[in-house]
Amino acid sequence: MALCPKSVLVTGANRGIGLEFVRQFLALKTPPKFIFACCRVPENVADLNSIAEKSPSVHVVKIDVTDDSIIGGARAYVESTVGADGLNLLINNAAVGVQKRLQEVTREEMRRHYEANAIGPLMVARAFLPLLKQAASLSPAAPMSCSRAAIINISSVLASISENSSGGGYAYRPSKAALNMLTTNLALELKEDGILATAVHPGWVKTEMGGPNALIDTGESITAMMSLLAKLQGEEGTGKFYNGVRGGLIVALLKNAPHPSKA
Repeated sequence: MALCPKSVLVTGANRGIGLEFVRQFLALKTPPKFIFACCRVPENVADLNSIAEKSPSVHVVKIDVTDDSIIGGARAYVESTVGADGLNLLINNAAVGVQKRLQEVTREEMRRHYEANAIGPLMVARAFLPLLKQAASLSPAAPMSCSRAAIINISSVLASISENSSGGGYAYRPSKAALNMLTTNLALELKEDGILATAVHPGWVKTEMGGPNALIDTGESITAMMSLLAKLQGEEGTGKFYNGVRGGLIVALLKNAPHPSKA
């Protein structure tokens, strides 16, 4: 199945994984009509602004995922731009990541990671939910997909309890584990609206966060993730935690159980 959303919003699009998402969406055979590339300081993102200057479909939008008023302003701008078509695909990519060990971690670091990596993506999803619902409602007979309406949360295999064999990461690991739980909640609540919600591990990527010793570059990571996003469909594609590079399932976050309110 081809990946062909009419509109995409990517947080943390100023560098690394987010910036490569913008590049690869533009390179699709049928690129989105609107690509909302979000970052905290739009005036200081030379690479992203250069792309936007050459590509009218790219809109550089200010978002700080820890500030609800800024999120609301971004939602208003996106809504006025997409109109009745709504928003098809939200990629929650913005995050912080500092690998603190037990004797180093502080309350402030714990709070900072939860704000950016768990609370922030949830607040962004909630703010843009009306636009996602609008997009989903336009194709009521279609299965859930990233072309119809979806929330993709960029997580990490470091959030896996069963795969934790090295310890450390006291602030980062739990914040991404919380994001996985939030993804489960979203998948359960939104499937009746036709909105897919899934978490994806992008691999160990050579970015400012991943460091120079990482295994793959951003191009390899996003090429694999784009292929995965194209395949996600229906209830089999929602409520999961995928390894985006290998294309395999890490864990089914959402079991085949009824919504609690329906049980």
